Amino acid sequence: MSIATETLQDIQIITLPGETLDAGNAKILKEELAPMMQPGAKLIFDLTQLRFVDSSGLGLLLSCLRQVHNTGGDLKLCGLNKAVRALFELVRMHRVFEIFATREEAKRSYGV
Repeated sequence: MSIATETLQDIQIITLPGETLDAGNAKILKEELAPMMQPGAKLIFDLTQLRFVDSSGLGLLLSCLRQVHNTGGDLKLCGLNKAVRALFELVRMHRVFEIFATREEAKRSYGV
């Protein structure tokens, strides 16, 4: 499992790999994401490839959000498909995360 990253000014855009974010890969992904959780980081997680997220995947995303917020940074999500978006709404995560339809909208929210 390997994440793809792109840097635009001071924003790091991270494309999460694979179609699932679940108990089978959340721990590995957390280790890969750890170096990016820097103080003051501005992150965008691009979820366009994801088709399924379980509670472990949600836990990983929440953990990243808390870690970044605790150090003065920000984390935004983009590219959620209908099923993943429906899950976020069902468990009220759409009120916790800033979610954008596209990568461009997420970048603009940072003023880029």
